Amino acid sequence: QVQLVESGGGTVQPGGSLTLSCAASGSGFTIYSMGWYRQSPGKQRELVASNTYGGIPEYLDSVKGRFHISGDNRKNTIDLQMNNLQAEDTAVYYCVAGGRESDHGSWRASWGQGTQVTVSA
Repeated sequence: QVQLVESGGGTVQPGGSLTLSCAASGSGFTIYSMGWYRQSPGKQRELVASNTYGGIPEYLDSVKGRFHISGDNRKNTIDLQMNNLQAEDTAVYYCVAGGRESDHGSWRASWGQGTQVTVSA
C-alpha cells in the first residue's frame, strides 16, 4: 500500500515559476520510477517528466529546458521545478510512482490526488 502526497500547486503569472513536490509513503511496494503527469480540460493526460531509478530523466518536448525533475531515491520523494510557465501549462498535475509489491508481483502505478497549477495574468 503506497500513498502519494503532492504539494506546491498554485496560481502564477506567465513567466513565473513553481515547484511541485511529492512524497511516497507506505510499505510492501518497491518503487522503481517516479514522475509527473498533467491533465487539462479537453485534453488527454500526458506525461510531463519522469525518472527511472538508475536512468536519466525524460521530459515532454514542450517543457524541455523549462522543467526539471529531481528526487531522493532513498526517501522516495520527487520534485518538479517549473520555470517560465505559460498558459498552456495550466493543468492538474499528478505525481505517479511505478513499481510492484514483490519480485513476482505485477507492475502498477500509484497516483497522487493531483494539484492544480494555473498560469494566468
